[in-house]
Amino acid sequence: MRKGLITSILALTFTGLQAQPQPGSPKLVVTLTIDQLRTDYMEAFSSLYSEKGFKRLMREGKVYTQAEYPFCGTDRSSAIATLYTGTTPSINGIIAENWLSRETLRPVNSMDDPAFMGNYTHESSSPAALLTSTFADELKIATRNKGIVYAVAPFRDAALIGAGHAGNGAFWLNEYTGKWCSTTYYQEFPWWLSQYNERQSPDFRIKEMIWTPSLPVSSYTFLPEGRTEPFKHKPDSDKTNKYRRLITTPFINEEINRLVGELLSKSTIGQDEVTDLLSLTYYAGNYNHMGTQECAMEVQDAYVRLDKSIASLLELLELKVGLENTLLCIASTGYTDPEKPDQELYRIPGGEFHMNRCTTLLNMFLMASYGEGQYVEASYNRHIYLNHKLIERKQLSLAEIQQKSAEFLAQFSGVAEVHYANDLLIGSWSPQKELVRKSFHPKRSGDLLINILPGWTIVHENSSDNRIVRSAHIPAPLILLGSGIRPTVVRTPVSMECVAPTLSGIMHIRAPNGCAATALDLR
Repeated sequence: MRKGLITSILALTFTGLQAQPQPGSPKLVVTLTIDQLRTDYMEAFSSLYSEKGFKRLMREGKVYTQAEYPFCGTDRSSAIATLYTGTTPSINGIIAENWLSRETLRPVNSMDDPAFMGNYTHESSSPAALLTSTFADELKIATRNKGIVYAVAPFRDAALIGAGHAGNGAFWLNEYTGKWCSTTYYQEFPWWLSQYNERQSPDFRIKEMIWTPSLPVSSYTFLPEGRTEPFKHKPDSDKTNKYRRLITTPFINEEINRLVGELLSKSTIGQDEVTDLLSLTYYAGNYNHMGTQECAMEVQDAYVRLDKSIASLLELLELKVGLENTLLCIASTGYTDPEKPDQELYRIPGGEFHMNRCTTLLNMFLMASYGEGQYVEASYNRHIYLNHKLIERKQLSLAEIQQKSAEFLAQFSGVAEVHYANDLLIGSWSPQKELVRKSFHPKRSGDLLINILPGWTIVHENSSDNRIVRSAHIPAPLILLGSGIRPTVVRTPVSMECVAPTLSGIMHIRAPNGCAATALDLR
């Protein structure tokens, strides 16, 4: 009898387990990447928000307050590539928005591709430089191309990475015309977007756009502010760069929402049982890339307006698709624009580091050691590129020259550390070196990478816009909202590499092919 009882209990248990239905895939997955969004600002300004934006996300979503990128030198392109591929620049190849081409010794954009012309733009673009699949690609494969994938962003790199290699379309704002543009890589430019460009694109409204505080100035007390008068910014006042300025105002997020509304109305995205993906990007950085000290009031108002844009997006998704059918993932790019140098009156220790002087002295040192020649080909963004052809012709050891160069550069004032390619590829392991290693790609990074001390200013000889080095941690949020996700706030750090496998798991598809990270537990 005892054996029969146990058998019955086990049978009931397994029957109960089998009866539990697997959660279905959402009709629409919306990924909202907010460029330069900070957890500390998001939380500090909470008394200024409505109940329908950030506060709703905090109430109803799974909120990770310390989401980190596991590599150094993060910028918008490398961050978004990590979010969508689940791996770092060392594997996905996107080391930055721009890097130096070894063939031409000129900077190239991560999305440049002369093989594909632009729609409503002269830029030739594709996501070909992205070396691994994204979860958008894996969705297209899993659904046999039935899943719809669109991306909308203020920036070309964000749009193309978001749509991936296999998407239906990627749309970004043309900085010169104010029209939404794309690339022939995606073959078809939607009729409804052409119609939208002819009637409703931002260039029709920019003359009336004037950014002033949306709340009384007395409300903005969370950051030190030297001004008492309200600010007033009119992007159209700069005729040459008016759309670039527009992209750095909260108005750009409203424009994204306008286009999303058109997309949801004119396409079939989110309207059947096959999961679709909509990749969006907002901007939360400083106006016209100014320092925070210069625009503290604008920073606070930008978050107030961002809160309203998020609320509007949630209402739009509820109306067009239904939030019960939608998974929303909000992530930050995890960096902020560099600050301008502090005024001398504050007597913060520091100095100036001149990259061209550094490379000139390095070349002189190598000539003294190995004979005449141009051993240093170029430098870009703290990367130094050596002349591999000359070194090979002289039958010298590239690894030895890299090491000696690193030892020489480490003696310069303002240098914190120098990493060289051979050591990053096959050298010993350390936690700090691992962060650098994950940001390094042998085909695109330099032979030498210089890290500068905090407080020092990297002086660009061809530009007056010099910025100070800061190593302070930037807290970045990750928020997931959807059916079956338990609302909670998690303050222990998580890696942004986990976003791709987590969303892939929810969609019941493979993780991207370069992803080795583990999905987050959303229970």
